[in-house]
Amino acid sequence: MARDVEALDLPAWSRVSGPSQGPQCRDAMAHLDSEVKEECLREDLRFYFMNPCEKFRARQQIPWKMGLQILKIVMVTTQLVRFGLSNQLVVAFKEENTAAFKHLFLKGYSGSDEDDYSCSVYTQEDTYDSIFFAINQFHRLRNLSLGTLGYGESEDNRIALKVCKQHYKKGTMFPSNETLNIDSDIEIDCIHLDLEALSKDTQDWKNSSFFRLEFYRLLQVDISFQLKGIDLQTIHSRELPDCYVFQNMIVFDNKAHSGKIKIYFNSDAKIEECKDLKISGSIQKNTQYVLVFDAFVIVICLASLILCTRSIVLALRLRKRFLKFFLEKYKRHVCNADQREFINQWYILVIISDLLTISGSVLKMEIKAKNLTNYNLCSILLGTSTLFVWVGVIRYLGYFQAYNVLILTMQASLPKVLRFCACAGMIYLGYTFCGWIVLGPYHNKFENLNTVAECLFSLVNGDDMYATFAHIQQKSHLVWLFSRLYLYSFISLFIYMILSLFIALITDSYDTIKKYQQNGFPATDLQEFLKECSSKEKCQEESPAFLSSICCLRRNRSDDHLILIN
Repeated sequence: MARDVEALDLPAWSRVSGPSQGPQCRDAMAHLDSEVKEECLREDLRFYFMNPCEKFRARQQIPWKMGLQILKIVMVTTQLVRFGLSNQLVVAFKEENTAAFKHLFLKGYSGSDEDDYSCSVYTQEDTYDSIFFAINQFHRLRNLSLGTLGYGESEDNRIALKVCKQHYKKGTMFPSNETLNIDSDIEIDCIHLDLEALSKDTQDWKNSSFFRLEFYRLLQVDISFQLKGIDLQTIHSRELPDCYVFQNMIVFDNKAHSGKIKIYFNSDAKIEECKDLKISGSIQKNTQYVLVFDAFVIVICLASLILCTRSIVLALRLRKRFLKFFLEKYKRHVCNADQREFINQWYILVIISDLLTISGSVLKMEIKAKNLTNYNLCSILLGTSTLFVWVGVIRYLGYFQAYNVLILTMQASLPKVLRFCACAGMIYLGYTFCGWIVLGPYHNKFENLNTVAECLFSLVNGDDMYATFAHIQQKSHLVWLFSRLYLYSFISLFIYMILSLFIALITDSYDTIKKYQQNGFPATDLQEFLKECSSKEKCQEESPAFLSSICCLRRNRSDDHLILIN
């Protein structure tokens, strides 16, 4: 190497060696060394901000992360589709059993709920008939049900049906004389009716004092019982069946004392591990294949997680080098916008997606092995991770100018849109509270804050306008006039003004991006630094001939992992 250095076209002072070197020579060598560091840093920065295709052309390095992300998209989507089909069977089994329970235990059930309750009764005789009907149906369940149902044990390990009634402690009431004397303390009385008691003469338990209801004091009657079932439809999809426990409750609500008792049917289905499963056939082998596939997805996501985390760590090291160099040379700090350029937000999105996928896959494997039964949490984890995976595809579309306009427009308009939404949200909340308090008693879409917010959002999008106007009850002329003023002002303000301003913000950002693409983007400190010696010929003319050689000699190929982002 010494002969190669001597052969270089060096200035005369640079070939002086030994003690004869003076201060001028040492200063010149220090200046050259700083130029070497600067050029090496510039090369590393250029390589870091290249896309995978440019990196492959520059150093023939295979874009492993891009290939891994494409493979992960296929694997995660396949996993989600398979789990989604399985989850649909679970949800369908719960909903169909709930519908069957309503037909079995609710007398006169029409097949569709009345508003938020299942059905209602208006006489004392109908109330007694509905209560006794539910109890008799529970006793005759095995001879009535078409499903794979059986009795479950109650809280005290008994196969029984529990009936509870809530009523005011005591009181007298004479509506004709407008007199009322009542103790507002609430008492709860309960009775357990097991199968043995129900098998006896029905008049024995029907004529008990418990079922003598004083309706002017009665608040609520609850009938609760537990049933068990097995979902056999999963066998057709070559999966192990699930065992279910249905905690059912029939509620007769008389709290309003309006002459109408609302009947609610609530069914809480829980999946439990079957105690003894003996199924012959190919189901067990299919389960093993699915578990192997899920394990492979976990391995792919772990590899993606490690590579993206490594890239962020190396990017932070590169940023630290640049900040230190910039401060030493230009005596000022790098702006925050340039510092954020080193943190690839797509990598952060990929890391979050990988963590969610790994967690969801582990939970899915436990569900598949029947060790856990939390389908809802697993579907949230896998669904969110798949959403982030597909959103990450936008990063690769951004390498094409036609698609990059969309990404840049979203990035530029997002801060303005968020600030605008914060201001418009205050007006939206005002209309929400106002609509709920004034129109709630007269319109079913304004009964609670949640439905009011949904109704107003539909109006902003132009949905269901006529129905919202027409369903206002005209029992109060003042409220009817207020509803017209309320709806017309909201629609005019949000559709014609706020929504138009919202679109104008995005359009303005789009026009700005298009103008920048035609005339060039404003150059930052980082971009100005990278533009220096941008062409190879210019660098060779302005720098000493041996500068690039020394830069290459000082960094071995094996050291790339320390300073470069692949």
